[in-house]
Amino acid sequence: MKNQLKTLALLGGLSVLLVGAGTLVGGTGNLVVFGAIAVALNFFSYFFSDKVVLAMNRAREVSPREAPRLHAIVQDVAERAGIPKPRVFIMEDDSPNAFATGRNPQHGVVAVTTGIMNILSERELRGVIAHEIAHIKNRDILIASVAAMIATAISIIASVARWAAIFGGPRDDDEGGNPIALIAFAIVAPIAATIVQLAISRAREYHADATGARFIGDPEALARALEKLDLASRRIPLHAAEAAPATASLFIVNPLSGQSMLRWFSTHPPLPERIRRLRAMAG
Repeated sequence: MKNQLKTLALLGGLSVLLVGAGTLVGGTGNLVVFGAIAVALNFFSYFFSDKVVLAMNRAREVSPREAPRLHAIVQDVAERAGIPKPRVFIMEDDSPNAFATGRNPQHGVVAVTTGIMNILSERELRGVIAHEIAHIKNRDILIASVAAMIATAISIIASVARWAAIFGGPRDDDEGGNPIALIAFAIVAPIAATIVQLAISRAREYHADATGARFIGDPEALARALEKLDLASRRIPLHAAEAAPATASLFIVNPLSGQSMLRWFSTHPPLPERIRRLRAMAG
């Protein structure tokens, strides 16, 4: 519940930022225009992002005959979660990782690397699959799409504000405000929107950890898996994610964790904290 409320508060913050941005640049009329542009930009992403992400990460669908152990785990956890069994994909990569996609439970997809199947026990793999199915059950793809839509609109407005200031934007007595305010907004707003969007991503990771652990009644399974994944992913980079870093936020552990980044600009919460919370659940 705490993470759900945090997500709602962060989405509300993005919405307030969007309203303020549209009003600053040119009133509510322009806000409607920018909002429509953002919706159009993210419409394709929402309905077709699963196909794009799977292709970018070179994932292929596997049958129960090809991966009976994996399919059995996915089937069992999906039944416990009360959703249709997601489609199952495998990425030929030694780096251990996994992600889920699909705009709703009826279009769910779970993808894992060959590396994760090689290093995890069945119990630990079950914990990872539970986490990914929790993302599908919680409709995190929809939440991420809404956050991306608002953040995209803010970025578009910031770009307009920047060009308006450069080429002689409105004066103090105009509806859009003064050029100094436009320049300040153009710099600060996109950064603020990105920070909030990434905070939403981190909150959803915590929530998926807790939800998945409840599905299988075994928080320790995911805690042990995360410990192994943390060590192994640092040694073996995920090549697909390095080639397409925009997909990094989807994975259960950050495939770009070897790169230096500020905590506020991280797509994932700290692994030690995730593990601590899971073990607190286990008592």
